Formats: sequence, structure tokens, C-alpha cells
Amino acid sequence: MLEPLNEGFLSRISDLLMCRWSCRHCCQKCYESSCCQSSEDEVEILGPFPAQTPPWLMASRSSEKDGDSVHTASDVPLTPRTNSPDGRRSSSDTSKSTYSLTRRISSLESRRPSSPLIDIKPMEFGVLGAKKEPVQPSVLRRTYTPDDYFRKFEPRLYSLDSSSDDVDSLTDEEILSRYQLGMLHFSTQYDLLHNHLTVRVIEARDLPPPLAQDGARQDLAHSNPYVKVCLLPDQKNSKQTAVKRKTQKPVFEERYTFEIPFLEAQRRTLLLTVVDFDKFSRHCVIGKVSVPLCEVDLVKGGHWWKALIPSSQNEVELGELLLSLNYLPSAGRLNVDIIRAKQLLQTDVSQGSDPFVKIQLVHGLKLVKTKKTSFLRGTIDPFYNESFSFKVPQEELENASLVFTVFGHNMKSSNDFIGRIVIGQYSSGPSEANHWRRMLNTHRTAVEQWHSLRSRAECDRVSPASLEVT
Repeated sequence: MLEPLNEGFLSRISDLLMCRWSCRHCCQKCYESSCCQSSEDEVEILGPFPAQTPPWLMASRSSEKDGDSVHTASDVPLTPRTNSPDGRRSSSDTSKSTYSLTRRISSLESRRPSSPLIDIKPMEFGVLGAKKEPVQPSVLRRTYTPDDYFRKFEPRLYSLDSSSDDVDSLTDEEILSRYQLGMLHFSTQYDLLHNHLTVRVIEARDLPPPLAQDGARQDLAHSNPYVKVCLLPDQKNSKQTAVKRKTQKPVFEERYTFEIPFLEAQRRTLLLTVVDFDKFSRHCVIGKVSVPLCEVDLVKGGHWWKALIPSSQNEVELGELLLSLNYLPSAGRLNVDIIRAKQLLQTDVSQGSDPFVKIQLVHGLKLVKTKKTSFLRGTIDPFYNESFSFKVPQEELENASLVFTVFGHNMKSSNDFIGRIVIGQYSSGPSEANHWRRMLNTHRTAVEQWHSLRSRAECDRVSPASLEVT
């Protein structure tokens, strides 16, 4: 039944060997390779196939066009199934149909990379109703990342102030042109041998003129700048340069040392705040510079010119006061120790301050006794270590209040107010109330605590005892 050998015989023999099933046409003329070819409207069938050709595939074969280039003239037309005289289908017909089906599928697979026959599209299902619309099957949606989420919003619609933009992305020239607060020159150097960080404040330039905050400013042409240096988050142990009078280009040339381990220094942020001194008004912050020390080479050191940016803290702190309280019930004595103060507000341009502390005992709303420490010249970090004793019976202790006021001594005029706190029945804040409560619970034991000084107006607003003293 086979034709003579020709030049394509080997390729056709390979097609015959690749057949895993049997069909009617492949058994007759396997070398034609025509029964396994398919037209473009045929469908790929996946999975295991039955030994008998399905009826729908037999019907599709009979409806193929005569001019299809896939079939040749030597193809045998598809004939209906014939049963054997005993009513059973012959095994040759069954094997032939299965063989032909396998050849058609293998031909489809060989043609897929170059010319795919099936265009896979999303499935569409009809919706029952008056108006039928295509419905796409549900697919796994892509999870939105934060970048995708915020890309949908316009930040300008939600920003309250254009000055709240992130200044980290701006250069020093852009910051200087936007805020016009001037620039600061400083340097850092870490000493591995002695384990301390040295910060050198060199100079500043192009500082803005002062602003009249409350109308009491007398000189509006020049600033009296100074710089406060600290390592965040510790703002209590800050350093302060001398005040430079009437200049917008101050030269400081001052060095400050911070005793701190190297690994701890790398986790800190250097904060330099330029402040305008005004004796007759409040001290106003001109601008600040913050440098994360993890971003610089501390051992090698370096010098920087940095543009000042606005600070959210418009006023500087008034300073801190360290007190010790001790009550003796048997003697009815309230002992007060004024230990030290630090970073007090400077009241004199030339020589800092001459601070002293006034202690006033108020019983109820009546001033009973006043005492004060000696004043220390030319310092904002005074050490007093002075003790005072007040006679307070135990039954009157709950109604007593102590008013601590820090002044700057002035021989030519009245003393300069620096700050105040109230401890006792009418405490000026939660920290002061906590110190008084600890003292009441631990008789005969001295209780020490640091307190941040407050303004006179703040104390008068929350403590009636502050209104009874001068």
C-alpha cells in the first residue's frame, strides 16, 4: 500500500513514529502528513483522548472547504462509520481514527510558535436581562503599593502652607533664596583618644534684621545674634555662644566639647539654633541648622556652610533649675536646697547674666516669708548649693506654696526677670505638683528634681500664688 521511496521519505517515517494514537488516514497514508493538518477554524483539544473519534470532530471534517491548502489530492475523503456484519466496529477503523486525531494535534503543536492558530481572549458570559452586556470573569487584582496609592492624590490640595515642604530635597542656594535667613559656618571633629566630640561655631552671614514682636524692640536695624548648640534628642545639655552686638555678620570662633561615645554620637543629630538677643523683649529664633551625625565622617571632621531654615520654636527656653525639698514633721521645718541652674536666659549682652534665685513662701493666698540666694557674675550656668529653712507646721503644710523666681542682677535698674516656677498647693505645672507629692510621701528624705522655668504670664495664669508675689 505504500508509495515508492522519495527524498521526503525519512521525514514522513519520523512523523509516523511520532504518532501515539492511530486513525484511519494515518494507517493508509501516514507519509502524506495531511490528516494531521488543520485549518484555522479548528480548536485545540487538550488532555487524554478516547480511542474513538468524537462525532463532532467527524462532522467538522466533513464541512471543511475543498480549496483548503492543508489537504492534498491524495487525501482519502472521510466516510461514515461502517459496522462489521456482526454489528461491531472493526478494530482497524478505530485505530485509524485515533491515529488521525493524534497527527492533527501534533501538527497544531508544531505550528504554534510561528503562527498561532488560536487567539486567546478573555471569556465573556451573557447576563440575563433586557440588556445583555459582556461580563468579564473576576481576576486577581494587583495590590496597591503606597506609591500607587498616593499617586492618585494631589498634595497641593491638602497642604496648608507652602513653607511646609520638605527642605531635605533642596540645595543650600534654594533654601537661602526661599527663606533668606542667612548661612552658618561650623565644623565637627571627633577625638577617638579622649572620646569626645568638638563642635566649632565659626561665623554667620546675611542674617535678617530683627522683627518687632511686641513693639518694645528699640533697635530694628541690627540683630544681636548668638548660637545655641545641642545634640538631639538631648536639648537640656546645650551650649551657648556669646552675644555679638549689632551685626548681621557675627564672628563667634568658639569651641564646645561633648563627652559622648563614638557609637552614640553617630546616632545623634547636631542642632545649631541662631537666636536674636533682646533685653527689652523676648529672644527670638532666627533659624536653625540640623545635621545627622551618621551622614558625616566624624573622625576625619569637616567644615560646612549651611543655610538656615525656619524653626517651629519661636522663643528660646528660659532655663532649668535643680531643687531639693525635705520636710521634718517633728521640727515642723521645710528645708529647701537651691543646687544649680543651667542654660538660663541671658539678660546682659556683654557679660551674660548675674543670676540669683528668690524663694517666697505663700500660705494660702498670703505671702509669709521671702529669701534669696547670692548672685553669680557673668554666667548662665550658676552653681549655688545654698540651703534655706522655713517654719511650716504639719497641719499647714497642705496649704503652703513655694514660689521660685530667677532674676538677673542689675545695679543700674530693676532686676531682669528670667523665669519662675511654683511648687505646693498652687503648683504651676504637673512636674512641680509631682515634686511636691513625692516630698509629702517621703518625710525626712531629700527629694531632688529639675524644673523648666516658665514665664511670669504663664505662672500667673495657672497659679494664684504667683499673683501674690512680685
